[in-house]
Amino acid sequence: MPREERLPIVESSSSGDDEAKPVVRRRSTRDTVLAVPTDPGCCDPDSTPHRFLALVFMCLLGFGSYFCYDNPGALQDVFQKELNLNATEFTFIYSIYSWPNIVLCFVGGFLIDRVFGIRMGTIIYMLIVLLGQLIFSTGGLLGKFWLMIVGRFIFGIGAESLAVAQNSYAVLWFKGKELNMVFGLQLSVARFGSTVNFWSMQPLYGYVSKFYAGYTGLGVALFIASSTCVMSLICTLILGWMDKRAERILKRNNNPGGEIAKLSDIVSFKMDFCMVSVVCVAYYVAIFPFVALGQAFFISNFQMTPEQANNVNSIVYLISAIASPLFGFIIDRVGRNVSWVFVATISTLVAHMLLTFSHLNPYISMCIMGLSYSMLAASLWPLVALIVPEYQLGTAYGFCQSVQNLGLAVVTIVAGMIVDSSGGSHFWLQLFFMLFLLISLIATCVIWAYDRKHQGNLNMSPSQRATFHTSMYVNIESS
Repeated sequence: MPREERLPIVESSSSGDDEAKPVVRRRSTRDTVLAVPTDPGCCDPDSTPHRFLALVFMCLLGFGSYFCYDNPGALQDVFQKELNLNATEFTFIYSIYSWPNIVLCFVGGFLIDRVFGIRMGTIIYMLIVLLGQLIFSTGGLLGKFWLMIVGRFIFGIGAESLAVAQNSYAVLWFKGKELNMVFGLQLSVARFGSTVNFWSMQPLYGYVSKFYAGYTGLGVALFIASSTCVMSLICTLILGWMDKRAERILKRNNNPGGEIAKLSDIVSFKMDFCMVSVVCVAYYVAIFPFVALGQAFFISNFQMTPEQANNVNSIVYLISAIASPLFGFIIDRVGRNVSWVFVATISTLVAHMLLTFSHLNPYISMCIMGLSYSMLAASLWPLVALIVPEYQLGTAYGFCQSVQNLGLAVVTIVAGMIVDSSGGSHFWLQLFFMLFLLISLIATCVIWAYDRKHQGNLNMSPSQRATFHTSMYVNIESS
């Protein structure tokens, strides 16, 4: 023990007018322990290392669902051959995923806010994802297409609600800190999951088919792919434990006013949230359906082989996997989210125009689109956390996911009809996509004008937002 810790503690005591005499109290072992300064380091839930450790599990809890979502796309030829499916039946595997989530995402977000809570809700949705994937794999193993559809339906119920929970976790741990970068990193890991699926499933099926023939080999490959969902479930349980510990240590209160989320809350959301939802639909329907039909576009417009068309078509997701966290990091430092959304929409419109009206190397246009997509994802989704109170975040993100699924389900069908009615030409389809980007641009301008009129913080820098929140707190305290 250091010398100074062995010295007695002297307290002064006075009795009447007598001279004060020192009262000696020996330092106990308990005093010594309490006197040592504590440095919890990465064990402190509010420290940066601890939060980023939680972020690792936060990103990985969605890896399995994104990996398994694209299993059919990676094995399209195998599905159609071994299960004797035509193109319409194959695309039904994807459409059955989207349609129920027009409603269920909204309900799933509400259940997180009102019933389950974020920890239990995330575990439940991850279990539903795993169950759906196992049923889907069983259908493949038995060669029963109807059972695969049932599994895919269940898988979709859990996967989209899991994405809502993932967003809510991000806001809970990173609001006011690195939230933009976190949303970008989550997108990056999600796209990396899809990419790993496309890299690995064909070689995996090729190996499995040496031992199991026909659709049995397909089922075995899908069961092996299900292990990624098991890994994500483990990450979900670890993150839930970390969050419960953080809540206890930090005495976290996400709802100091005691408000209760209700389904009717959606009608009370203001104009800026409504316009964010419009951007969420109008922008993404110009990306995902375009990529879905992109192979035929590049083959017909740029005389590419199917392999070359696939390579250029994948550029959007490849770039987003790298650029999304980088844009998030930049936006965390400079703020101005609405301006970033505006720039991203404009540059995506430019990319579509270059693809439609010029013969510029399509890699250039697709790189612009990939960077723009990354920029928008890192700047748009955090706006919801700046608009909506935390006790309503699950409901709000659920609503955004619901309207996005509605837009994608409808626009994908309409896009196919446009191509069919145009004799395979994509010219009118490109104009169709540009129209939606113009709608997104108008909605972004409305967000900016509404925020400026009501002196909001959506387009402020981080320092301005800090001052804004401080002044609001002072006004609340004084009132």
